[in-house]
Amino acid sequence: MTCSTQVLYISHGGGPLPLLGDASHQAMIDSLKDLAQRIKRPKAILVVSAHWEAATPTLTSSEHPSLLYDYYGFPEEAYHIQYPCPGANDLAVQIQSALADAQIHVELDSRRGLDHGVFVPLKIMYPEADIPCLQLSLLKGLDAKQHIELGRALTSLEIDDLLILGSGFSFHNMSAFFAQETADIKMRNEAFEAWLIDTCSNRALAEVDREQRLIEWDKAPYARFCHPREEHLLPLHVCYGAAGRPCEDVIEVRILNKKASFYLF
Repeated sequence: MTCSTQVLYISHGGGPLPLLGDASHQAMIDSLKDLAQRIKRPKAILVVSAHWEAATPTLTSSEHPSLLYDYYGFPEEAYHIQYPCPGANDLAVQIQSALADAQIHVELDSRRGLDHGVFVPLKIMYPEADIPCLQLSLLKGLDAKQHIELGRALTSLEIDDLLILGSGFSFHNMSAFFAQETADIKMRNEAFEAWLIDTCSNRALAEVDREQRLIEWDKAPYARFCHPREEHLLPLHVCYGAAGRPCEDVIEVRILNKKASFYLF
């Protein structure tokens, strides 16, 4: 991976709400806009979203990707959001080849569109929709170590000014989002966030220990309360595998009245 590759994990919020003026997403929106100004403008973006799982790692390869409105119960305008970014078929082929060298077989999918874990944050960060973008799936088994290895295999890429964007949510308990806030929910949310921030940013940790903590993430305080299912956390594992080092910056935000975090590697 070239030194110009940037790696970023974000919490992408609740469905299309960040684009619909929801006040509880304002801190997230402000942080994404700020990050887009702080980091070098990428020439291409590879997104690993929580909202696509496949038996085999799969990449979108359409030159003109459509959008998947993979949510329900929102106002009609949520189903007419547009983000006409170009695809990146050549980049998909390069990534497929790089992962093959690491003994990871990758499928290309020219029909699948970009889900809201992709187009919602990118519409905030890069509203011009002029940067080529493609999406890499998670693996259905949701194995933490496999996702770190998937990210590590990306380090062989020789692509200038690539942004690897992990799009998930560092807290993702749907019941808790819509329950009345209690001291116990707040404590559990904040305890897991403190563990995650320390795991990703503590420079005193050896990388072998950092990796093991991420592999055994469900041993963290209140891990399964914060992530009853881990698909929104695993894009972070891919990001860590690609970076192989502690993050450079932690951005703490409140989204839907819960503490959440971003990690810039």
